[in-house]
Amino acid sequence: MAAPTKSSAKLSIASNTANTLDFRQPPHNMEAEQSMLGAILVNNDAMHYINSSLKPEHFYVPVHQRIFAAIQSFFDKGLIANPITLKHHFDQDEGLQEIGGGGYLARLAAAAVTVINVKDYSGIIYDAFQKRALIGIGEEVVNTAFKSDLDISATDQIEGAEQQLFNLASEGNAENSFRSLKYSMIEAIERVEHAYRNSDRVIGVPTKLTDLDKLLGGLHKSDLVILAGRPSMGKTALATTIAHRAAEYFYEETLKNPGTKPMSVGFFSLEMSSEQLASRLLSGATTLASGKLRKGDLTQDEFSVLVTESNRLSQLPFHIDDTPALSIAALRARARRLKRVHNLGLLVVDYLQLVRGSSPNPQGNRVQEVSEITQGLKAIAKELDIPVLALSQLSRAVEQRDDKRPQLSDLRESGSIEQDSDVVMFVFREEYYEMRKMPREGSPEFPAWQEKMNTIHGVAEIIVAKHRNGPIGNVELQFQSDVTKFSDLARADHLPQRYE
Repeated sequence: MAAPTKSSAKLSIASNTANTLDFRQPPHNMEAEQSMLGAILVNNDAMHYINSSLKPEHFYVPVHQRIFAAIQSFFDKGLIANPITLKHHFDQDEGLQEIGGGGYLARLAAAAVTVINVKDYSGIIYDAFQKRALIGIGEEVVNTAFKSDLDISATDQIEGAEQQLFNLASEGNAENSFRSLKYSMIEAIERVEHAYRNSDRVIGVPTKLTDLDKLLGGLHKSDLVILAGRPSMGKTALATTIAHRAAEYFYEETLKNPGTKPMSVGFFSLEMSSEQLASRLLSGATTLASGKLRKGDLTQDEFSVLVTESNRLSQLPFHIDDTPALSIAALRARARRLKRVHNLGLLVVDYLQLVRGSSPNPQGNRVQEVSEITQGLKAIAKELDIPVLALSQLSRAVEQRDDKRPQLSDLRESGSIEQDSDVVMFVFREEYYEMRKMPREGSPEFPAWQEKMNTIHGVAEIIVAKHRNGPIGNVELQFQSDVTKFSDLARADHLPQRYE
């Protein structure tokens, strides 16, 4: 950021020296700084009305920075800050002596505006600071881009600039400070009322999987939800199903409330390409086997259905980023951009172990790196006020047990993943393991095996092993492997089971 110029001995009250100079100076408003400081010196209660994000370094004139810092210090200690009490504090300040010493404080107070104007002046000061910061970021971007010898890619430079811009944009957000319990309570009641009026009792983003929504109440804002399982269990298929249903929900809500800004789904696919993911969505929407789509083995009617569904899907607010090996910092920057541009409502990350930490050292501690990633994902959920659904692989310890149902201890680097998450779900398909135990056809064991396979065919178990704000339990879903799609289990007597 461009450094502020030093104060001059000719600094006068209520005069903006930038207007008298024939060269371009960084944005600032001398009159606003002097008027606001003067109002506070006359009535310290004015401190309650200024922008709560205003800091000494936001002033342009260094002397004004020191005066405001002194006022803040006195105010925090419960002392009165006026020209008399501050005079001794600034007796040794050479910068203030150059412009009149204690007399300058008195002139500030004499030229003071009313307390009513203080909030507006503090806004002007902060706005000028942000513009100077923008200039500084722009200069840094230009200078860094010109240095071709730096071991940093253009993509990393762009992500760094986006990070700085987002930090600058969010720095002055008063919503990040303390809030009265009254307002938090109102929000809590509104959420409960929304669920009460909703027949399905879903507060968060619905998965449209009935039993899962009953157990979780949807995916809640600021929650980090971990969806874990061994390979071929259907993690990506379930995540895609949930993301698809959420995008449909956001689209329907927009049609119901045309005046509101539509929400969207963001899907970071670090393992599959966007084309592969789109093919899965098409397969699930058309119920055409993914193998048929890959080979183009379609009838004329099936192709017509495919075109119709692709047109419908293309209208959904669903955004895919298939950049491989993204760092958590880059992922966070892109999620912020998606929130700003497309009002992100749900973020899916497939999958956690493919995200890189910030350390470039490949020999670094993997546990620490995963801890940084999970903390970063949780920070995204809280900062953007959205649910984040992150997929995770399980360790091979599952394969060593007779009972293959996963447990929290099976999570890779389980300490950080389990600790930082609000919900941990496992996908388990007994059919996958029983299929590999198939006895020889005609053997005495074959009928019993066949009967069991008929019972568990197409059934997937979702094990909610951790739920920070609700019950844990199991939910059974229908899994169609040929179209890689999850849906409600067609069994009327089924209800989710709870652990005691």
